Amino acid sequence: MKRSQEHKGMHTGLLALLTAAVALLAWELVVRVSQLPAFILPGPGIVWARLLTALADGSLLRHLWVTLQEVLLGLALGTLVASLLGYWLARSPRWERLLAPFVVASQSVPIVALAPLLVIWFGPGLLSKTLICALIVFFPILINTIIGLKSVPQDLRDLMRSLQASRAQTLRLLELPAALPVLLGGLRIGATLSVIGAVVGELVGADRGLGFLINVGRGQYDTALVFVAVFALVAMALALYGLVVLAERRWLWWQQRSNSLALLSGEQ
Repeated sequence: MKRSQEHKGMHTGLLALLTAAVALLAWELVVRVSQLPAFILPGPGIVWARLLTALADGSLLRHLWVTLQEVLLGLALGTLVASLLGYWLARSPRWERLLAPFVVASQSVPIVALAPLLVIWFGPGLLSKTLICALIVFFPILINTIIGLKSVPQDLRDLMRSLQASRAQTLRLLELPAALPVLLGGLRIGATLSVIGAVVGELVGADRGLGFLINVGRGQYDTALVFVAVFALVAMALALYGLVVLAERRWLWWQQRSNSLALLSGEQ
């Protein structure tokens, strides 16, 4: 089973590399056929050269670190608040019915409309970008927390109650392990959305960060720099998503093992 998983991982990696190579070839072909100027559509070679320049002068890493700080702080804050509120609402159906319309209605306001207000109120620094990231990841993690906690079978709750388990013991030994797959699913979504939140805030008003770098490239018609910043954002989102997947493999090993056993028993 372990060997088959390794082969599957190698196959997925090779497929990803092949897809990237095909995309680069198609990009280069479009540039050569269309004969567009570099300030409209630079080729992969020009973008690569601009990437090396940004790495050499330190500008890319400096702005990347700023955006990464905003993303991590906003993701942590949004996850903490959403998890605590989700646990409370899952335990209090009356409050859930009362607050659910307001929570859903808050999602009808685009984060792009709220970002300028947060920048005005809290300044163009780290705090406003952290709050924007927290707001954009709040809703999916909140919903997944409520769904995950409600998915715990009532029979198991009755068992914990018959064993006279405290609320903290029930949370640690039953609710958290049972709801963890759904919670981590929400964290996958939140990890990628937090990058969007940071960039939105930086595009609205900032003097550093990858969003600021995109504004600089756009103002100077340095389209290659815009591509470099966008690819850096993609790499950041993929890295955060990958970390959540690794956490799932580490914390949900029991689920993967049970699935493997069920598959083997079905084959027999």
